[in-house]
Order: sequence, then structure tokens, then C-alpha cells
Amino acid sequence: MTKTTQLALWPIDKVQEEKDTDRATTTFIDNMKLPVHGWFRFSAGFSAEWIEAVIRDVNLSKEAVLFDPFAGSGTTVLAGETAGIKSIGLEAHPFVYRVANAKLHWDSNVNDFRDLAHHVLKAAKNNRTNSQLAYPPLIHKCYPDEALSKLDALKTTWEIYEDNSNISELVWLALTSVLRVSSPVGTSNMELIQPKKRKSNNLDPFDAFTLKVDSMYKDMLTRQNMVEQSKALIYNDDARICDTISTNFVDMVITSPPYANNFDYADATRLEMTFWNEIQGWKDLQPKIRKHLIRSCTQHVSAEKIDLLDLLSDPDLDPIRDELEPICKKLGEIRLQRGGRKNYHRMVAAYFSDLAKVWKALRRVCKTNSLVCFVIGDSAPYGIYVPVDRWLGELAIAAGFDNYSFEKTRDRNIKWKNRKHSVLLKEGRLWVKG
Repeated sequence: MTKTTQLALWPIDKVQEEKDTDRATTTFIDNMKLPVHGWFRFSAGFSAEWIEAVIRDVNLSKEAVLFDPFAGSGTTVLAGETAGIKSIGLEAHPFVYRVANAKLHWDSNVNDFRDLAHHVLKAAKNNRTNSQLAYPPLIHKCYPDEALSKLDALKTTWEIYEDNSNISELVWLALTSVLRVSSPVGTSNMELIQPKKRKSNNLDPFDAFTLKVDSMYKDMLTRQNMVEQSKALIYNDDARICDTISTNFVDMVITSPPYANNFDYADATRLEMTFWNEIQGWKDLQPKIRKHLIRSCTQHVSAEKIDLLDLLSDPDLDPIRDELEPICKKLGEIRLQRGGRKNYHRMVAAYFSDLAKVWKALRRVCKTNSLVCFVIGDSAPYGIYVPVDRWLGELAIAAGFDNYSFEKTRDRNIKWKNRKHSVLLKEGRLWVKG
């Protein structure tokens, strides 16, 4: 018998009563208009303004610690800073961690930042090369020679000035963030890159860099005027362990773990990582990126080649095994009838095994009576429904938390005419107390 309850006396009920459209959003798009938040558009995230509203409405003290074990590009920790709360995040994806950490340098000297960026730009304009540039095929497919020559000049010039300082990291971020707007082909903020798809609204790389630097300069001034001091930290760490976080340290968790929907988070920044020569191609994603991440895509589990029975034997899955096992076995049967034969059966088992370990790690770092919010979405691979919210809630209880409640925010999978199944899906917030 679990301790699952509807928590009518939670402070969050106040948020539910007062919420409006902007507060209720669980997408990143609104953040693009906010200072610092919009410096890099990440393919996953949620509303910073909603996080600030939650912090106000639950009345966290100024001494409280806000924690995000899946920090992404830093939305939660930046929102916590805005609210005057000490905020800490973990991000396992090495490149995304670097992006998020660079954003936290908003409190650097604005004139030093602008001066270095202008030096880089001026030198780049005088040091362009017309020789064949040694980049992986993806980069040559995404940029014509003229654009790539300018981007390469900015990159090689930055490398001359690079000194591991906060200022040089901000200039690195400025260049990184204009790579997609400088390409004339399809480079959406999702993982999909379409070199054959043409677009007409791309910018000249030098112009894009200039605009980004000016925007970042203004954002830094704005944030430095509205936030007293930086109170945020982000570590490159695994949420399944939370090794860098002390025991009994966290008052509140606001996060959004990867969804069990086969989105390859390792692939989300493949263009940027390839440009910076951190990977040479798609095959590098598994050993360099995916191995650090929650197993939420079939590419990840396919590379690991772990047997389903071995995954299901994980004792951390005991609370949900009676429901999980038949669903995984059914997915294993259905895949044999499908062309792609995707390993959803192993992905689902691995995903909940990983999230069970996240809950155990959170139980260690969270104080008694802490409050946890997971922004989550359910899943239906091959049309087989997976009750993500309930299973995560049960795993939280098994880890030692007291109770949970789910707040639906929107329906999913309702506008795509070409969807491959008719299962209604939802997105919302799993609130856990303990």
C-alpha cells in the first residue's frame, strides 16, 4: 500500500489557483525574450517565469537551496538567482553544461566582454582563409564556403585569445549561439539537421556575431541592475548519483528529466559540437555524450546491448515491476512486426531504472519536508501507454519520499495529423513531498 495522496494543503495549491497562461507554460520558447535565458536556445526546457512564480508562492526563505538535477541550459538556476535564492544545478551533457555554466558569467565586467568580442571580430575579418577548411562533412553540408570561412576565422581568433576566463567563455558562447542562424540549411533547435532543406533568413556570420554580442552586453547590464549578486552554481555531474551535492542540503527541487519519448538529447547539439571539433560525427555521440545521460532513447540502449531481463532484474524497479515487465515484453513482441524494430522495450526498462536511482539520490540530498517538482510527459511507444507520472511517483515513494500528486498542464500529441497512434498523452507537474 503506497502513501499516494492528493495534497490539498500543499503550498503549491496557491500556485494552481493563481496560475495564468504564461505561468502554466512548460516550454522554453518564452525564455527567449528574457535577459540571459535567451542566449542559447536549447531543445528542452520550461518557463523561467513560472519557476520564479513557484519560488514566490511557496515562500522559500532567502537561505533556502533550490536544486535542478537536470539543469539543461540553466533555466532553473537563473530563475532562482532572479528570486534571490541560492541555486544549484547538475548537467551530465558536457557541452550543454558548458553552455549553462557560461551563462552564469553574466555578472562579468560588461566592457571587458565587449572589448574582447570586438577584438576577436576585428582580427577575424583580417585573418580569413580561402583554403579548404578541415571540418567534418556535416559542417561543409551546413555552410557554404563564404560563411564557413567567416565562422572559422572567428573560431581560430577566439582560440588565440582563449584563457579559460569567464570573459572568454562568454565570447565562446556568443559564437556558439549564432551557428544555426548563420546556416542557410535546415538546422532546427531539435536534434534534426536537414542539409538539403534551404532557408532564406540566415544571417552573415560576422553580422550575427555582432548582434549577439550587443544583445548579450545589454542583457548583462539589465541583469546586473536587477539581480544583487550571482547565487548559482552548475556542476557537470550525474543526476543518478548527485555526487557533488551534500546530504540533507536541498530545500526544493524544480526540474524536467528527459522524457521517455525517444528524443536523443546527445544529438541536440551535434552541429555545435562538430563545429568545435568535439566530435567528428554521429557515431561519436555514444562514447562521448550518451554514456553520461539518462537512457531515454533507443539509440542509447541499442548501443549498450543489455538484455531486457537483465534490465528488469534491477531491484530498484521492484515497486513497478508487476506493471513494467508485461509492457516491456509486449513492446518487445511488437517491435518484431515493425520496420524499424526500435528497442522501445529496453529503453522503457532502462529509463525507469535510471529514474529510480535519481529518486534515491534526491532522497539523500533533500531535507525532510522538502518539495520536489518534476515537469514530465507520459509516453506511448508503438501505441503502448506508459504511465510515467504514476510510476515515477511510486518510485519516489519507494525512495523514501512521503507522497505525490500530479497536475496536468496540457494535452500532447493532438495537433499532429501524421501521428502514428491515437493514444492521448499529457504533460504536467509531478509534485513530491518529503
